[in-house]
Amino acid sequence: MPEAITADDLRHDISFLTELLDEMIAEQRGAGSLKLVEEIHQLAEARRGGDAASEEKLIARVAAMTPDEMAVAIPALSIFFDLANTAEDTHRVRVLRERGRTAGDQPRGESLRAAVFALKGRGFDANKTQELLDRFCVDLVFTAHPTEAKRRTTRRVIRKIRTGIQELHRDDLMPRERERIAERLKSNLTILWLIDQTRPSRPTVMQEVERGLFFVKEIWQILPEIHREVRRAMKAAYGEAIESDWESPVFIKFGSWIGGDRDGNPFVTADVTRNTLRVLRSAAIARQRETAHELFRMLVISDRKVEIPKEMSHAVAEAYDRWPAIRALLDEMSPNEVYRRWIRVIEFRLEQSLEAEVYDRSRRAAYGSAAELERDVRLIESCLRENGGDRIADVYLEDWLTQIRTFGLHFASLDVRQDSRVHNEVLDEVLRSTELCESYLELDEAGRRKLLLETMDAPPTIFVTDFEGMTRETLSLFRLLADTVRSHGLEPLGGHVISMTHHVSDILAVLWFWNWAWKTTGEQEGEPLPQLPIQPLFETIDDLNNGATILDELFAIPEYRSYVEIKGRTLQTVMVGYSDSTKDGGYLAAGWGLHQAQEQLARVAQKNDVELVIFHGRGGGLGRGGGPAARAIMSLPPNSVGGHLRITEQGEVLADRYDDPQIAHRHLEQVGWATLLVSVEQDREVDPAWIDTMNQLRDTSLKAYRDLIEHPRFLNYFDRATPISEIENLPIGSRPARRRERKSLADLRAIPWTFSWTQSRHFLPAWYGLGAAIEDFKQHHDGDILKTMYADWPMFRALIDNAELALSKADMGIAARYAEMLDEGDQAIEVWEAVEAEFNRSRDAVLSITGQSELLGGVPWLRDSIAERNPYVDPLNLIQIELIKRLRVLDAEEDDASEDERERLRELVRLSIQGVAAGLRTTG
Repeated sequence: MPEAITADDLRHDISFLTELLDEMIAEQRGAGSLKLVEEIHQLAEARRGGDAASEEKLIARVAAMTPDEMAVAIPALSIFFDLANTAEDTHRVRVLRERGRTAGDQPRGESLRAAVFALKGRGFDANKTQELLDRFCVDLVFTAHPTEAKRRTTRRVIRKIRTGIQELHRDDLMPRERERIAERLKSNLTILWLIDQTRPSRPTVMQEVERGLFFVKEIWQILPEIHREVRRAMKAAYGEAIESDWESPVFIKFGSWIGGDRDGNPFVTADVTRNTLRVLRSAAIARQRETAHELFRMLVISDRKVEIPKEMSHAVAEAYDRWPAIRALLDEMSPNEVYRRWIRVIEFRLEQSLEAEVYDRSRRAAYGSAAELERDVRLIESCLRENGGDRIADVYLEDWLTQIRTFGLHFASLDVRQDSRVHNEVLDEVLRSTELCESYLELDEAGRRKLLLETMDAPPTIFVTDFEGMTRETLSLFRLLADTVRSHGLEPLGGHVISMTHHVSDILAVLWFWNWAWKTTGEQEGEPLPQLPIQPLFETIDDLNNGATILDELFAIPEYRSYVEIKGRTLQTVMVGYSDSTKDGGYLAAGWGLHQAQEQLARVAQKNDVELVIFHGRGGGLGRGGGPAARAIMSLPPNSVGGHLRITEQGEVLADRYDDPQIAHRHLEQVGWATLLVSVEQDREVDPAWIDTMNQLRDTSLKAYRDLIEHPRFLNYFDRATPISEIENLPIGSRPARRRERKSLADLRAIPWTFSWTQSRHFLPAWYGLGAAIEDFKQHHDGDILKTMYADWPMFRALIDNAELALSKADMGIAARYAEMLDEGDQAIEVWEAVEAEFNRSRDAVLSITGQSELLGGVPWLRDSIAERNPYVDPLNLIQIELIKRLRVLDAEEDDASEDERERLRELVRLSIQGVAAGLRTTG
């Protein structure tokens, strides 16, 4: 029997990899370089042990380092984190596999099997569970926010290292095989050392689109297994009540913002969106073709061995007559292998589909929809089952059908996003040019609604070429969307997200543009307007508070109500933003505001008999709604889910969640488990006293947070005591760091905001205001209610747990070193004093609620992991601070002769940012 997997196995892996790293550094840069790295690490460890002298020695050593020495220390420490992260992920997979192996008949925790058995335990019979599964859907939407700091080139090498670690865990390795694996690992470490860790320039949007498809293979492979697990779970839980051919509904879908999100990104044009749709379609069809060809090679079934159903023979004959171009292909094949002949027809149609452009009907054999492809593949399945080929169908057809139903012909549905202000400015110009309104922008809300509704059915004649700039771009975009729907239906498109939705008219404006585009791209008489999902995004504290009112007023408008009615069902998706709301109101106020907003939106939807889907715009960082996905879902208001939700998967978490197939599988099953269970928690009542408590905490925390960010020198502190200027110039994303050119907090994106606080070890967006709120509450009330809320309320527990994790990763000793970069006598030092005091309050508040004596005392493995990483992260932070100081001195001198030195230092800063992100396993 294999031995149990323990933490010692992980330590052994990390130790082994560290030895290889040390050997490689000595080989590449000499023993002196290795000695430098070891010296820095030893001083950092002693500092963490409380040795004040070592801290001063470390700071002095860093201050004396030359750029060449930093060019050794930074990548050495950074690569250590790459290796440690890879080892941790591999260890996690081993633990998951061991649990699955030893679980027996018991469902693994937080799995889909566990969810099905939990439903049965709550009294759900097979029919009721089936009904829930039929409406069960999780849309995971990939985004390309500029925080995924690691190159794909680097990730490919790390994948090879991960494979090597996995191979070393085999029990049957011979000595020479083990030696060869170690040689390959050291070779890949050398490659990792020698490649450029940072991108030489910002990626284009299309490069970001390609990067978003980096995980296609993993996702493509694991989705069928996820659905097979549901099928097995249903049969295990309900036995004969589940028919033998029962098929799990497709409940995981994928979407993307990459190439469609133009909010603040001038590089996302209509042409870019057109090319993105083409790339997504090509990726899906290429995978479908590969699968078809694999089946073509395997399904060599002769009609001399088994009778072929007439339906398939007729289908092949019909294709032969219908598409002359396929005749030569079929004539080359054996007439006895009808299955292969039919698969060749499918391959031919997929090839034609790949070549079909948007609004191109010339490829007559191209599939018009995924449903057509599914129908052709179902013919193979049914014919096999009709003639005793159930086993063949189960192994070779079932997975493919799941992939067709999941990914279709477009892999992921593309969302479009734009700021409401842009729509209003474009409307202003268009309506003025058509003499329908002298100034749309000067109309009040009632006037805007009236004008939009009156002109909706008969939009004015507009020629796109009459306009320039953003107006032409916006009109071209809506024309593209209409052309896409005419060519491929709604399948390629997710929806139109409206950033900064403040009014009902912001939503009607998008409907107006969509109506205009459809009517001017070949509308047939009596043709209905397709229901492109229009998704308002509420992302500030005020908008979250007003969102339910906006929705209620929107559903009262007959024209909109009829638009969202589909076959007797009224469907509406609403997005809530975690990043901007936290930046606007602070951690606690935003967290509670989001929770309340979702409850209110759900009540309004129920009142208006509308099926509501809430789209959660979560970031990867703890200050942007990050944290464990399943825990976040379980903390949602139960009445806001109803079996269906959308969630963003931010750029910086894609690799962590999808690079390893087994970790991806675990992530998806946990998301599915949480969504299913929270959907049936409809009767969970919240104690009114808890709500009153949260309202008081919100008010106090909001005031504390606003007092901080409205301090006269706050922006100066943020600019000088964090690496924001350096992060804004990182070449890691196509999108500018600010929505507009003005250098203000309002126009700074929430992502670089959180990224900067993370790099400087403040982690401020994920806790500031919490301590002040709880301290004030306990001065006036019995604090035991907070412990009860933590024990019994998933929302409050998630709020405290995420803050605890952020406080654990924060380090005020390192943050103080960043604060020392303030100019002498700068009153911004008051900001630092407020931050330090609030950190202490927040830490004490969390400990008083959790009942632990130290942060993460209840999660020792995570506490220990952070503690073991700190002696490697701290030197990177100190080197980063030193580099920024030197850069600022050079910038103050304004000496052109030192530009080469500046660029060298900037490159080292970029490397340090990557290293800190790897060490903390988060960016922002």
